[in-house]
Amino acid sequence: MRRSPFVLAVLALALSVTAAPAQGPKQAVAPVDSSAPRDAASLDSVAQAEAAARAEFLAKLQRKSGRIELDGGFARLDLPATVDFLDPRSAKLLIEDGWGNPPGTGSGLLGMIIPANLDPLSEESWGIAIQFNDDGYVSDKDAKEIDFTALLKEMQDATEESNELRAKEGYPPVRLLGWAEPPTYDATTHKLYWAKELEFGGDSAHTLNYAVRILGRRGVLELSAIAGMNQLDIIRGEVQQLLPAVEFNEGHRYADYVEGSDKVATYGLTALVAGAVATKAGFFKVLFAGLLAAKKFLVIGAIALFAGARKLFAKKAA
Repeated sequence: MRRSPFVLAVLALALSVTAAPAQGPKQAVAPVDSSAPRDAASLDSVAQAEAAARAEFLAKLQRKSGRIELDGGFARLDLPATVDFLDPRSAKLLIEDGWGNPPGTGSGLLGMIIPANLDPLSEESWGIAIQFNDDGYVSDKDAKEIDFTALLKEMQDATEESNELRAKEGYPPVRLLGWAEPPTYDATTHKLYWAKELEFGGDSAHTLNYAVRILGRRGVLELSAIAGMNQLDIIRGEVQQLLPAVEFNEGHRYADYVEGSDKVATYGLTALVAGAVATKAGFFKVLFAGLLAAKKFLVIGAIALFAGARKLFAKKAA
């Protein structure tokens, strides 16, 4: 089982292990001879300290279930019994302190959806982060014109081009391997979803970037899954349950848009899909700045940068 940075800190204290240098990887705890009574007692003390630290941390996370009104009152969730909701404070705490992402990574979220029956610090756990982008009403007029095969090739080329600069700056390469789930847009509900498979630094454990975008009157509600590729089937199933469970409230729906009065975004559906990759080196540089042990949760570092990616894409298209 993967131990979170929060728990690792307690382990280090219990074992009086000297912290590793900031520029290098964390040093593993030296093997202990379990045949010696004193060492066995130490191991028991470590196990108790870890259990206590884990329980204390989990107690700080406020789980909610059922109907959830998001902050601002513009949208709601009607969650199935299989998942729980974490408010913004708890989501930030889990992302940064529990999963070891850099400070500020969990800021700006409206909350997070996590499995109801799993310890969020376990290797099997996952999360779907929620935020709102208020760039304005996004026209879906280009929905039927998008060639997603051609778009994927453009995104892959852009990613490969960024690797030259990344190498010069000392960062490992990244590859967009393809669609883990091809983009699908429902013109009736105005909901768009897709998934990408990413490879970081040649790591055989690929990263899943599963995204759901729900268009509204004044912007887009964004749900971003944080998981590994080996959890694709699980996330795909959860997304299908969540699509009808997430809705804008009356007055904030896509159909409530007032032409000539409401703000209109400078991009369309194409940019929503291309989003993160369009930032090229800048996106991946920030992402790798927070590279820690919990690699399957790296994609959370992209969430705060999606808005900047869309603006870049819009300028290029202009």
